[in-house]
Amino acid sequence: MELRHLRYFVAVAETKSLTLAAKVRLHTSQPSLSRQIRDLEEEIGAQLITRTARGIELTPAGRAFLDHARLVLSQVDAAAQAARNVAHPAKPCFVMGFLTGHESTWMPEAMQILRDELPNIDVMISSQYSPQLANALLQGKVDAAFLRREQGVPDLAFRALIKEPLVVVLPSDHRLAALKAISPRDLVGETFVSVSHSAPVLRLVIDNYLKRSGINLTPDHEVDHVVMGVSLIASTRGVGLLPAYVQNFLSSSVTSRPLKGYTPTVELVLGYKKSNQSPVLKLLLSRLDELVARASQKAH
Repeated sequence: MELRHLRYFVAVAETKSLTLAAKVRLHTSQPSLSRQIRDLEEEIGAQLITRTARGIELTPAGRAFLDHARLVLSQVDAAAQAARNVAHPAKPCFVMGFLTGHESTWMPEAMQILRDELPNIDVMISSQYSPQLANALLQGKVDAAFLRREQGVPDLAFRALIKEPLVVVLPSDHRLAALKAISPRDLVGETFVSVSHSAPVLRLVIDNYLKRSGINLTPDHEVDHVVMGVSLIASTRGVGLLPAYVQNFLSSSVTSRPLKGYTPTVELVLGYKKSNQSPVLKLLLSRLDELVARASQKAH
């Protein structure tokens, strides 16, 4: 008895047709298949199938044999897969998360740092907003993330990367766009777009800056992230305070200007779960200074 006998028998049992099994499942001729089934029945010493007007039916012996034949074939497939896994082990996966909009600056440089490890690992990229990235780190879905220094997550560690200045984002033909730099008092009376508390770190920086400047600006519109903020600024002809990296994806209808005087900043950090023992993560952390230098050089 050979494995092909079992595969032929299972195909006939499942299609209930010698013709279909031969043509569709096994790609052989029907006479050859019939002969293989007869050889199997002779080997076993029992009739396994019977022909009826409705097609092929299993005998009681055939039904008993079918369960065991399927089990044997599944075990053979499992054994083959186990052998393949040992001969060609799957690469470990390292997942990097990026605060949406920062991929173009940081991803190529991070990949360059890891270049010697890339033949041995699969790298996956996740682009999300900061609170979602922090949650993904906690759940073990992301190994390292470029995000804000989120609060209330004691299981995470953060390493400082850069401090990004806030800029004023406004329509390109807005009257304030004629200024080289904009004072916070210039924003009074304008439609003000701010991020919501869904982006708590950035929102706190904006609110503290306005309070320090003695300006009471209640947002006319709130958005969950800066990309939506740019879109809303364009559609409402409003103004907003957003991190400078937003300049990477401004359309021609929207522009930015620096703030006059004191300029607030929001920190970008590399976050990871303290219990993560990934050697790739350790390599990335050991070369953070190089990573920051490369990214800063690229930005300038």
